[in-house]
Amino acid sequence: MSITDISIRKKLALKLFQKYKANETARHQLSYLMWECTLRCNLGCKHCGSDCRKSMTQKDMPLADFLGVIDSITPHVDPHKTMIVITGGEPLMRADLEKCGRELYKREYPWGIVSNGLAMTAERIDSLVASGLRSVTISLDGLEESHNIMRGHPQSFRNAFNAIKILAKMTDEIVFDVVTCVSARTFEQLPALKEMLIEAGVKQWRIFTIFPIGRATRHQDLQLQPKEFKALFDFIRQTRLEGRIDLRYGCEGFLGNYEGEVRDSFFFCRAGINIGSVLVDGSISACPNLRSNFIQGNIYKDNFMDVWNKRYQPFRDRTWAKQGECADCKYFKSCQGNGMHLHDEEGKLLFCHLERIKEGEASVSS
Repeated sequence: MSITDISIRKKLALKLFQKYKANETARHQLSYLMWECTLRCNLGCKHCGSDCRKSMTQKDMPLADFLGVIDSITPHVDPHKTMIVITGGEPLMRADLEKCGRELYKREYPWGIVSNGLAMTAERIDSLVASGLRSVTISLDGLEESHNIMRGHPQSFRNAFNAIKILAKMTDEIVFDVVTCVSARTFEQLPALKEMLIEAGVKQWRIFTIFPIGRATRHQDLQLQPKEFKALFDFIRQTRLEGRIDLRYGCEGFLGNYEGEVRDSFFFCRAGINIGSVLVDGSISACPNLRSNFIQGNIYKDNFMDVWNKRYQPFRDRTWAKQGECADCKYFKSCQGNGMHLHDEEGKLLFCHLERIKEGEASVSS
């Protein structure tokens, strides 16, 4: 079956989902706030989208400044329904995460972190959980040798996997998942990696493909070829049918007839609709992976909720994205120009998931 052979039933479901997206966009309820707390990192990953360095001239944002943002949004949101996610760089480079967590806990916000796992020891996990940690994502990008090469550190896999095994036993206390950024180097390792994660007790697994941004632009050889790209979605679909681990593709790209089969819902880029972020320099944005041209304000001169309610037009009216290959695409209403992070400084789309899968189909049949 071709990627564009979408059943009538699924087409109807996609139309209904378009109405749901329009309603969510009109409401734009902030439910997920990300804090880029540092640009420091203890690794030098080849596929890093933000191009972080181990030593950056940009200083970490003082915790008090971020807590000021939290206090400013509290009258306008339900803290119990607003997730705070701390990211970087590598969040564990900061020594005050526990203090931050306790302050968020006092304010009744659930909070979590996204980490490469290198510094995620058993002791640090206990300390963070005691400070109110409720969500953890750990990156694991392949089997040991390949992961270490991708991450640029000989202990990266071992430390991350040890953390994964600990966290997998704590699902009554936290929401935990593993995220894998698949590259040409690691694509063939996915079946073995799946078995390893299942054996370790992992229940939730997410897969992304490498974004052609940041440091990753210097390593084009890591990009999946179209044939592999299509095969990836067959792997995800089959794994979900097996039911041994909850695997899903990340929140990017309209996928034609794979929609509803490789994720729990249809494609919806929620950047600027339900997701906001505060970057390390105070910039107000959506996802931290976005280009500077999508920045909407700065906490040092703007009130976050004023910006959230009165700006963010590029995220909530995506008609500007109907250009280039998207201009005449019949799936634009479902895709709306792909994920926001896949647009360059001029707003042009870097690549289309649907077209790459089509190329994969052609290469298989030729």
